[in-house]
Amino acid sequence: MNPTRTPSYLPIVSFLLVLTLLGGLLALSFSSLHWEWHWEAVWTYREKFLRGWVSTIVLSAVSLILSLALGLALTAGRLKGWLPVRQLCTLIVELIRGTPLLVQILVLFYIVGSALGLENRFLAGILILSLFEAAYFSEIFRGAWLSIPQSTLTSARAIGLTPHDTFTQVITPLALRNCLPSLASQTASLIKDSSLLSLIAVTELTHVAQEINAFTYSTLESYLPLALAYLLLTAPLSFLTRRWEKSLAYAN
Repeated sequence: MNPTRTPSYLPIVSFLLVLTLLGGLLALSFSSLHWEWHWEAVWTYREKFLRGWVSTIVLSAVSLILSLALGLALTAGRLKGWLPVRQLCTLIVELIRGTPLLVQILVLFYIVGSALGLENRFLAGILILSLFEAAYFSEIFRGAWLSIPQSTLTSARAIGLTPHDTFTQVITPLALRNCLPSLASQTASLIKDSSLLSLIAVTELTHVAQEINAFTYSTLESYLPLALAYLLLTAPLSFLTRRWEKSLAYAN
């Protein structure tokens, strides 16, 4: 038995200690203000809040699938496409990454969407969010692809791997391992970015919290559950990603 090995319970104890300290600091801050809570008014709208949370999950999940597919397409166009295609894909990515999502929502919904006759706000929100996140996913994929050493690809050809085998057995595992932390971070951002769709009255979590606040005039009581609800979505994502990273890791 290794005497220097860290006890398995120590990380849990440490985490609980840190959580207690942060919670105590927050509680002390509110107590110093003599804050009076009014949870009873917000509790009346708990089912409405739950429906908004489910709506955010659906919106984020569909947007994630679409943005990943579109991000891969943009990456392929930027790296392997015909010159005008490369330029178009690069322009799309840089334009989206260089402008605020709030402005894009207004322009794409009220101008482009109106011109195309798109009136379904939920569908419009999914498409707008997917396009926005796809630009960031594309940059993540491009960086992961370019991070693979040319010597690795040369070695794969030298041992007789076909282009298909090289892509599936060499490029994909290496690129996924390199970009997984960034993908997880961007996915968490996608979930939180969905809150801006309340600007066009998409009935998601933030829009519901705004409505409850307007009904009850209980601002913190409306928005603190909002923060907790987003945390319940993003924290497991971070945990699962770290587990996945460990499964993909290998000794150098």
